[in-house]
Amino acid sequence: MASAAEQLAANLNFGAFAKADELKKRIWFTLGALVIYRLGTYIPLPGMNPDAVADLFRQTQSGMLGMFNMFSGGAVGRLAIFALAIMPYISASIIVQLLSSVVPSFEALKKEGEQGRKTLNQYTRYLTLVLAVFQAYAIGVGLQGSGNLVLQPGPFFLLSTTITLVGGTMFLLWLGEQITSRGIGNGTSMIIFAGIIAEFPSQLAQTFELGRQGAISTGLLLGVLVMAICVIAFCVFMERAQRRLLINYPKRQVGNRMYEGQTSFLPLKLNTAGVIPPIFASSLLLLPTTVASFQQASGGTGFLSTMATYLAHGRPLFMILYAALIIFFCFFYTAIVFNPVETADNLKKHGGFMPGIRPGERTAEHIDRILTRITVLGAGYLTIVCLIPEFMITYAQIPIILLGGTSLLIVVTTTMDTVAQVHGHLLAHQYEGLVKKAKLRGARR
Repeated sequence: MASAAEQLAANLNFGAFAKADELKKRIWFTLGALVIYRLGTYIPLPGMNPDAVADLFRQTQSGMLGMFNMFSGGAVGRLAIFALAIMPYISASIIVQLLSSVVPSFEALKKEGEQGRKTLNQYTRYLTLVLAVFQAYAIGVGLQGSGNLVLQPGPFFLLSTTITLVGGTMFLLWLGEQITSRGIGNGTSMIIFAGIIAEFPSQLAQTFELGRQGAISTGLLLGVLVMAICVIAFCVFMERAQRRLLINYPKRQVGNRMYEGQTSFLPLKLNTAGVIPPIFASSLLLLPTTVASFQQASGGTGFLSTMATYLAHGRPLFMILYAALIIFFCFFYTAIVFNPVETADNLKKHGGFMPGIRPGERTAEHIDRILTRITVLGAGYLTIVCLIPEFMITYAQIPIILLGGTSLLIVVTTTMDTVAQVHGHLLAHQYEGLVKKAKLRGARR
């Protein structure tokens, strides 16, 4: 039998949406924030040669800069003020989360609840600022050394570029926090999602243009589109997959009343880490080679150019490192967001137990063993999906990154999370309406 929440969710309609004023305000705020973000991706850095920038990106759009451009919503291709996007924040989050697992003081902050989380978030912002300064300065140096990209190179250009890029990153960080608190969905994910969706029409037009010119056969073009649809369906299926552990609660007596024992489930998602592992892995592979790609495009030689060559899309070293980082972050992030010991202790406090498993330490071991097994499947699923574009670029010679697994995975997971939040706000609104009606009936009586 469906629960009351499931029955209420089944009865959601556009009438309920029209009456949810708070939800409509949140949606409009989110759309307005994303429009501001998109406008920023078209404001170029001062002192740049637009024709040289366009030529540079045409030479490197299928490499590391192509994926970086995808995450920044096209800002890299235009060398806009949001070219750094929120990659420094992602890198800072990785470092802080690693420290929270190995440094006792950071681990203590993580256990302090809401106040500790706010302190860790503040440390993440400070580290984001430091990383953004270094990366922005490195990009400025790389731009100056890349032929005729800069109209007037010199210390003033480096200073203005660093300040502009750092300011753009910190503004996007603030904008993402505003979307999270006052809008719909996770702000960081929504910004990346908006960038991918905005670039999708041009990428799709580029794909059909290659087919029209004969660079891609019609059969291969149809195969790519069918594959993209299959990847979306596969992502939806795997993101909804979960292992449900049976939990029993014994009979209990409260005063003179005896309550019957209850049965519930502990759901363990197959992909507990979500879209975080591919984003983390991409950021770690993208940022060290950004300057190297500029140098390689300008005909430079040396260690940086060699590194950019070996870490290009489709290269064996890139795919091995990418897969290894995705698998590592799957297990790492799962260990951060789900604690089997804490879950077992909570079950024991409330009298819950798993059939045939002793409460406490044995329950924690049982949950950890099952979670490890399903995380192996989740890591394999993410690795396969994210390596699809690499094989497309290498063997099918299709330089279309947005039709690959990583971008589609981000779009699917962000869409599902946003829809879930919209449903949550609608359910809350309907519950508020039921409570008001009950109060009115009680007052009349």
